[in-house]
Amino acid sequence: MFSTSRIRITKEFSFEMSHLLRTHQGACKNIHGHSYRLFVTLLGTPNTEENSPELGMVMDFGNLKRLIHKSIIEVYDHALVVSEKAYHDSFLENYNGKIIIKNFEPTCENLIIDFALTLKNQLPTNVKLHSLKLHETFTSFCEWHSDDNE
Repeated sequence: MFSTSRIRITKEFSFEMSHLLRTHQGACKNIHGHSYRLFVTLLGTPNTEENSPELGMVMDFGNLKRLIHKSIIEVYDHALVVSEKAYHDSFLENYNGKIIIKNFEPTCENLIIDFALTLKNQLPTNVKLHSLKLHETFTSFCEWHSDDNE
């Protein structure tokens, strides 16, 4: 009965990150930070292998936590993220802190696309990345859904 049910599981993560938006016409052109909240939702069928440590699970939440921490949290937490153009057009070449240089403007929308591309290839084959939700502020967020991107 349970072996054919498709289930979505979600885990929430948080990290602190700063960025600047080089072409923005408002305050976001300045270096500023956010307390990001990331919701990762996976889709799969609960494991039915009788002796599996993940029996009845789509994916162990602990394994998901380790994957997200290694791929996203440890990379982005307390980092300054800038585009290549912003980096080369500014004083940042002499900055000695944690800086991540991207080939895109580090907007919430572009970051979530980058996160999706990173995670899709790291999940077990029986699990699908269903969606991501990235809160940049308490009231502002963006979403990525696999159905919209196939």
